[in-house]
Amino acid sequence: MENLELQKKANEIRKGIITAVHSAKAGHPGGSLSAADVFTYLYYEEMNVDPKNPKMENRDRFVLSKGHTAPGLYSTLANKGYFPVDDLKTLRKLGSYLQGHPDMKHIPGVDMSSGSLGQGISAAVGMALGAKMDGKDFRVYTLLGDGELQEGQVWEAAMFAGHRKLDNLVVIVDNNGLQIDGKVDDVCSPYPIDKKFESFNFHVINANAHDFDDIRRAFKEARETKGMPTAIVVHSVKGKGVSFMENKAAWHGTAPNDEQFAVAMADLERIGEELCQK
Repeated sequence: MENLELQKKANEIRKGIITAVHSAKAGHPGGSLSAADVFTYLYYEEMNVDPKNPKMENRDRFVLSKGHTAPGLYSTLANKGYFPVDDLKTLRKLGSYLQGHPDMKHIPGVDMSSGSLGQGISAAVGMALGAKMDGKDFRVYTLLGDGELQEGQVWEAAMFAGHRKLDNLVVIVDNNGLQIDGKVDDVCSPYPIDKKFESFNFHVINANAHDFDDIRRAFKEARETKGMPTAIVVHSVKGKGVSFMENKAAWHGTAPNDEQFAVAMADLERIGEELCQK
């Protein structure tokens, strides 16, 4: 898919995120928006998946380790055709299958239930090891937040993956620099992220989370890396695409009110119009 088409898809996914969180009056828009371009690239370009056959045996697997950014994953899955886009408006509502964290038992396309920070990467490492043991050639991708790196379980999983040379595993770190309590380097600095993963025997790639050429380069390099797992540290803007949310920690877990929703959607409509004129 051409970059322009990917940009248009990502913008639609951002609209879905804002619509879902506004409708729920709860949720996590900031980190969903910062990861929207990565979600887009994974599902429209990188991964071998089929919305018509979500349990396809040899599909690539994705684990959302930062499970609170479920609105980003849900909007991507809906736009990809796993379930109706209109269902995004049921986010977190009583009886909805789209709850606050991903549920593999009820949501088509979700390979692992997640939510407790640090646990998703462990599940992804297990999937990657299982593929190796069974002689399967599918790949496993997992998305972590930079604040999530403060969890010790992340590094236990990384140590195991590096030791086992799981070159079918790609760990993606959404490095937007902010977590619920403020700047990650003020709360408990995970830096230098790249050097830490290198010390656990990962091949590490830094990339711009909002540049599809750079994202493509990073995932191509990951595919070509043999004998060790890959960590892609994507440098992103929290709240990307919505003017008043960008680089604001307060939008980590806050839903826009009606007035803010209108401004956010106007921002994204404007971006969409500019893309259509290219």
